Amino acid sequence: MIPFEEFTLLFAGFLITLAVYHFLLYFQHKDNVYLYYSLFIFLIFTANYPETTNSIFADASNSNDPYFQLLIIPREWLYNTLYLMFAKTLVELHIFKSKWNKVLNMSIMIYLILLFIMMLYAGLTGNYFVIGLVFSYFFSPTIAVLALGSFYVLYTMDTPLKYYILIGSSIYLVAAEYAFFSSTDFQTVTVIFSIGIIIENILFSLALGQKQKIILQEKNKSQFELINQLKENESLRETVQNQLKQDLILLKEKSKNQKLLTLKEKADKELAELKITSLRSQMNPHFIFNSLNSIKLYIINNEKENAVYYLNKFSKLIRKILTSTREKEISLADELETMELYVNIENIRFNNEIDYILKIEKGLNLDTIKIPSLILQPFIENAIWHGLSSKKENKKLSLSVEKPDNNFIIIVIKDNGIGRKKSALLKDNKLYKKDSVGIKLTEERLSNFAKDYQNNYSIIFTDLFDNGKTSTGTQVSLRIPTE
Repeated sequence: MIPFEEFTLLFAGFLITLAVYHFLLYFQHKDNVYLYYSLFIFLIFTANYPETTNSIFADASNSNDPYFQLLIIPREWLYNTLYLMFAKTLVELHIFKSKWNKVLNMSIMIYLILLFIMMLYAGLTGNYFVIGLVFSYFFSPTIAVLALGSFYVLYTMDTPLKYYILIGSSIYLVAAEYAFFSSTDFQTVTVIFSIGIIIENILFSLALGQKQKIILQEKNKSQFELINQLKENESLRETVQNQLKQDLILLKEKSKNQKLLTLKEKADKELAELKITSLRSQMNPHFIFNSLNSIKLYIINNEKENAVYYLNKFSKLIRKILTSTREKEISLADELETMELYVNIENIRFNNEIDYILKIEKGLNLDTIKIPSLILQPFIENAIWHGLSSKKENKKLSLSVEKPDNNFIIIVIKDNGIGRKKSALLKDNKLYKKDSVGIKLTEERLSNFAKDYQNNYSIIFTDLFDNGKTSTGTQVSLRIPTE
């Protein structure tokens, strides 16, 4: 059996090794979860083992000893607070349970501010008793409630990491309760309490390793799917080009058996459709690589969680784009969903400063309304990069849909950017001027789309001004026929 003194040295070595190891991992991964965990372990390393003849809660509410109140109590206060910070960061609570994450963030801030105020007050007045009083009657019961609530929220989450936290914390609590209330000798209690801490932190370390494994697997999976989708897109472009050649050959053969006027009308229409298909296939790489630039910064900065999160969104966007390029028309519901994904990804480069608002007329069935696929993307892109990108704050982009009658659907895209006039001046001052074909292509596609309807389309650009004639943005109204 290991002598008690050697056991305590081994236990202390175990804790300081974990603390230093995970502190170094923080600099490697740039992930705050390692910093919180290393500080949590270090504070446990510096803590005294529990006595069986008294309780820290009794000492906290009765002792006015400066050493106890200014060192022992704040240490208990801090490592319990760090436990909450570590656990919520480990399971990515801000993504899966954002409301409860806000509650914990607010509580942690209150704890830290209150501890600072109490220590400052005790140092200035010499009344150290107040720190233990607040610890016993405010901090201890409230953090217990937060811990129980967090255990319940964690239990409802769909993540394998929850079992490490729940099992490890449960083992520690059992050991701690035995240490505080057992009547056995001090050495036995200390060994049992230390074993509880060892098991808990072994599970926590395994959880950190499991988290890195999950991130790596998701990253590899997303990269694999992205490569396959880009290959599929390239194959689709080749298919469209081959189909174009075959259709042109077929048109020449048909012209032999038709009158010249009929041949010209039909040929013009079919060639227009083929032209739109070809141009639309060229739009996809532009659309894809614009979105990839939005995610690239996270990968460069080694922000693995955000990179994986937005790569998954990007994969969904790619699938919808590939689906839409195979179809001449899609439902307005699918188009709006694709545009929302596009705005979310573009918004990364603006630190999510753009407030995107979608308004749909009540009772409107978007699934029954057909429009050309990706028809809204050039207008939204212009609003973001020509209107909002040069604005410093309060960036708003809205998209509204209404149907005044059975003949038309009206889609309005509105931004509060710098306006078309100032945007044109900025473009003229650039050394490299890129000519955008997005709007021209959209007009050609709408013109071809409207040939199958009784009514025609219209696109109206409106410059918005306030009472002082200062530009307040741009509005684009698309009037698309439905009859």
